[in-house]
Amino acid sequence: MPRKRDLLSVTDLSPDETLSLIKQARETKLTDQPGRKPLADKSIAILFDKPSLRTRVSFQVGIEQLGGYSVFLSQQEVGLGGREPVLDVAKVLSGYVDCIVARLSDHDLLEGLAKHATVPVVNALSNLEHPCQIMADLLTIYEHKDTLDGLSLTYVGDGNNVARSLCLALPAVGMNFTSASPRGYNLDETSVEQARARANGSSVQVRTLTDPAEAVAGADVVYTDVWASMGQEAEVASRQSAFHGYTVDSNLMKRANSGALFMHDMPAHYGEEVPPGMLEHPQSVAFPQAHNRLHAQKAILEFLLSWN
Repeated sequence: MPRKRDLLSVTDLSPDETLSLIKQARETKLTDQPGRKPLADKSIAILFDKPSLRTRVSFQVGIEQLGGYSVFLSQQEVGLGGREPVLDVAKVLSGYVDCIVARLSDHDLLEGLAKHATVPVVNALSNLEHPCQIMADLLTIYEHKDTLDGLSLTYVGDGNNVARSLCLALPAVGMNFTSASPRGYNLDETSVEQARARANGSSVQVRTLTDPAEAVAGADVVYTDVWASMGQEAEVASRQSAFHGYTVDSNLMKRANSGALFMHDMPAHYGEEVPPGMLEHPQSVAFPQAHNRLHAQKAILEFLLSWN
């Protein structure tokens, strides 16, 4: 059986591979290569159990641009882990397609899918991590700053899957990571310690704070996300109370370094983590960040499907 590579976590890529993919994504984005079709005759299953705008469109368009063919499968059609066991779904899909892109609520289901599939599996979002988003984030930062090494990013908000992937990915490419979350909503210590162990250079810092104003001081990038993710609807009121004071607005951006970027992975909940109009702030790169999902994921797919 040929070897395969999965991307379930940002830690599945080495620091060198991460940087190489970012540079490749930037190069192919800037270079018109109409005849280049690295995924010609390749078919990819897109298996989602959660709603999506950016993830679904960017993957389907990217696969088409690379010469491949995608099949979209919803939870209602597949019933992963319910109507059909993960083992059966993995083996069946492996006989039809060359890769599986899965957006699943339960990371354990994703790991089971990867364990039993004989084709690459890509994490398009799980409750634990969101590696494709972070690759697009790093591409966006690299485009605007011309480097990653030595930069500092501050994440303000819930210690969720996006925060975890940022924390794990950034130190490995030489970036400092700071988070500011209310007590009880901060990143787990296991992820923080793993991030510190991945730090590229002794000067790289990984910090978890509670005060947003303190956290953004010296930041080159300020990043936020929703306070309540999909599946946490019952917690909206309690989270709005807990996160009072954690809104990223123009005043908070003034505490960061001059020229700091503002990032948000979207969708945004206006009046909560950001005020209306914040995505159009002069320092915001939220829309280029969203568009870079396409380019980062194209690089990821080409990498995984050329691995042997």
